[in-house]
Amino acid sequence: MQACTALAFNLHRKTEFLVALADYSVKCFDTETKELVSWMRGHDSSVSSISVHGSGRYAITTSTDTAQLWDLDTFQRIRKLNVHQSVGIQKVFFLPLSNTILSCFKDNSVFAWEFDTLHCKYQLPSPVEGSVLLYKVFAVTRDGRTFVAGGKSNHLHLWCLESKRLIKIIQMPEKVRAVRHLEFLPDSFDGGSNQVLGVLSQDNIMRFINIETCKLLFDIGSPEEGISTAAISPNGRYIASVMENGSLNLYSVQALTQEGNKPPPSMFKVVQDGSKSTSETNKLIMKVTPGRSEGSWKSRGSKIQTRLLKLQGNASLENKENELPGGLNKKRLRALLKGFGEYPAKYRMFVWRSLLQLPENHLAFSSLIDKGTHSAFVNIHNKYPIKSRKLLRVLQRTLSALAHWSAIFAETPYIPLLAFPFVKLFQNNPLICFEVVATVVVNFCQHWFEYFPNPPVNVLSMMENVLAHHDKELLQHLIKYNVTSQVYAWPLLETLLSEVLTREEWLKVFDNIFSNHPSYFLMIVVAYIICSRAPLLQCNQAADFEYFFHHRNNLEITAVIKEAYRLMEATPLDIHPQRMLEDFIPLTKGQYPIFNKYPKFIVDYQARERERIRRDEMEYLKERQLAHESEAKAEEQKAEDEAWYQKQKLLQEAEEQRRKMLLEEEEKLAEQRQRLAAIKRDLKVKELQLLDASRRRFLNYQQDQLQMELKRLDDEIARKASMREQETAAAVQDVEVRRMELESQRQLFEQVAEGNVAKAEQKRIDTDWRLQVLQRLRRDDQDREKCYEELVRLLHDNRVREAELLKAMRETEEKKREDIIQKEAQLEEEQKAAAAADEHRKQFLDDKINDALQLSEKLEREDGYFERPCDLNARCTEREVQQVLRSGNICLNDLSAFVQSPHMSLDRRRELARQERELMAEVRRLRQRLISQAKSRHPPAHFPATTWTP
Repeated sequence: MQACTALAFNLHRKTEFLVALADYSVKCFDTETKELVSWMRGHDSSVSSISVHGSGRYAITTSTDTAQLWDLDTFQRIRKLNVHQSVGIQKVFFLPLSNTILSCFKDNSVFAWEFDTLHCKYQLPSPVEGSVLLYKVFAVTRDGRTFVAGGKSNHLHLWCLESKRLIKIIQMPEKVRAVRHLEFLPDSFDGGSNQVLGVLSQDNIMRFINIETCKLLFDIGSPEEGISTAAISPNGRYIASVMENGSLNLYSVQALTQEGNKPPPSMFKVVQDGSKSTSETNKLIMKVTPGRSEGSWKSRGSKIQTRLLKLQGNASLENKENELPGGLNKKRLRALLKGFGEYPAKYRMFVWRSLLQLPENHLAFSSLIDKGTHSAFVNIHNKYPIKSRKLLRVLQRTLSALAHWSAIFAETPYIPLLAFPFVKLFQNNPLICFEVVATVVVNFCQHWFEYFPNPPVNVLSMMENVLAHHDKELLQHLIKYNVTSQVYAWPLLETLLSEVLTREEWLKVFDNIFSNHPSYFLMIVVAYIICSRAPLLQCNQAADFEYFFHHRNNLEITAVIKEAYRLMEATPLDIHPQRMLEDFIPLTKGQYPIFNKYPKFIVDYQARERERIRRDEMEYLKERQLAHESEAKAEEQKAEDEAWYQKQKLLQEAEEQRRKMLLEEEEKLAEQRQRLAAIKRDLKVKELQLLDASRRRFLNYQQDQLQMELKRLDDEIARKASMREQETAAAVQDVEVRRMELESQRQLFEQVAEGNVAKAEQKRIDTDWRLQVLQRLRRDDQDREKCYEELVRLLHDNRVREAELLKAMRETEEKKREDIIQKEAQLEEEQKAAAAADEHRKQFLDDKINDALQLSEKLEREDGYFERPCDLNARCTEREVQQVLRSGNICLNDLSAFVQSPHMSLDRRRELARQERELMAEVRRLRQRLISQAKSRHPPAHFPATTWTP
């Protein structure tokens, strides 16, 4: 239950085909099983075209917003081409015999894509032309080398896809204003480079041209029987076209292209229409079927043509009178009408055109149309509001042509009612519509306009005479209630019975009217009245009669037609309308006849009066327009003045309001300033509080750091003091042990002391040397104190210029390293010299040791000055003392170690320990003072990461 929007065949499975439906889906059906194979979805708008690859395994479906590539083996979507809505897609299709996809967009851009990779191969450049041509239809030759595009113009662009350039612009005839379809005509001997192009234009004619010579070869279709769509067979032998009237025509290309065997125009029209009912035409249509050879078609066509010419030449006079255009015969048509009551619906329009013998004067009709819309029908939509705009335009155009043909029709009020049924019936062919209406007016409306602007009293009197002869009772009933022929007959005449009949009934009635004498039209109106006698005899009010003849009634139209035929035969000749009306006369060919059967002075008078009224109305409208303009200007000026005063008042009020607002704003601003000042003060106080808290927190942090540092220093000092006390206790124990050893050896020494005076002398010398060492130590202590003071001063200077002397410190460090290296070298030399001296002195001491020990013990016993002899290995050697003296930088630890040496006396050791404690206290005081001075000069945050320690 969905409409089909596109079809595609030639799939790799030959029994399958693709159908695009109005619900935006694409379905695949099998012709053998008659079942649905697959259902593909993915489009958001209707699919306009389906292109199948040469292998039949892939297909491209195209809509206005996207194109999608499908795999027909799995029915899965492979790729999707998306574009902006502002651009839009016209068509996407495979090039024949290649793996190239061509995409054409609404902005005239054409892209070629590689099918395997879907990469863009190239783009055609924008064509340069005086007038813009928007591409809408496209065609490609079978070899895929030539590409042609057209649109809403009579120009065609011919592109060479190999060189990617525009090689030719073909201009179609002036009658072509837009191109609807393009298709190349294949040829078995051109190798795929097709030369003949079929162009279907807006006039529904398909013209075939040679793209090389640009010559028109032949065309199919006509303005009367136009082509809706067309397709060419793959072998190029046949052209199938769907006509506007719904028929399907099949053309032989060989017959069309051979001038010698080309059928005459009438026969060509028969093949094109497919709707004519003569025996020759029926016989021709039956023989032109797929599978017959072209030669037999041509020979059969020639035989039929010869036979038709022979019949026309030998026909009798009676047959000539009954012969109609298109090979029809009026006598046979009447027999057909009598047998079936109506003509076949499929061939009715063709039969009518033959019965009315329409001349089809294209040039004359075009001249009438070119005069434009008649002034009498410019506002016809106000009086006849028709829903279909197309139908309204056709009605307006037909009435305007009638008014330009004869002035009476511009003044006739009922002419739209008379023409409307035919306009609705022939709305797709304005020429036929006009000629049918004109033929009806000339033949079936005789003597209607002699009493203009009144109804045709003479015609109504004829009808009343016929009614009086056949049904006096009904006429007396109508006269009784003052119902004249203008009430019961004229409404039926002026509307051509369209108000009281349905479409099928009306068509059946006019089948009989057009097949008989014009008087039959009057007889069928009288027959309608007589057949309605039963309901009419029941009416007794004028309104009921008027309603009856303006609305549909339950009446058998076949009975009315039979009654009309009876009236035609039973009416006496003296009152028969046929005596007063002329026979049917068709319109003349080339130009339409002059229609002046009306009181010209009345029409002219009405025209002049209407023109005068129009001029008066125009003057009145101009004066009223001027008055309205003046009034509008006055109102506008008044409104402007009032608006100006109102604006001034508003400005003053606004100014006062602004002053008040300004004062209020100033007051608010002053208050805000006060609040802001208070806030600033609060913020300042908070800021100071925060700064003070931060400073206190920082000082506390620095104090904690200093306390931690001092604690660490105190711990270090306590550790060193503990180590010193331990070393002192160990030294005392060693001294006690040595004392016990010396006590045990004293007796041995006493035995040898007396005999070793030389050794005592040596001991004295050693004692003197020790005294000198002690003196030097005192001097060194004094020098060390000076060095400490100098060190404090240097530390103070260093802290002040620490940031400036970083580079100098690095250089100084380098120099110190060099000095240290030199001093180490010098020290190494001195050590070598001292080692040699020690060896010499040790040798000398080994010789004199015994004597010195004895002398030492003796002297100790005598005055108690010297300490007890000690082991030589425990004494402080001369070399160590010399090294200490040479260093010149004795630290407290060295001093402590020196104090703890075993060869020093206890009193002297205590004195040196006391001096050491005093020196440590002084160092602490100096350090504390130095730290306090550094804090006052430099912020704590600028102290280096490293700290100085004693």
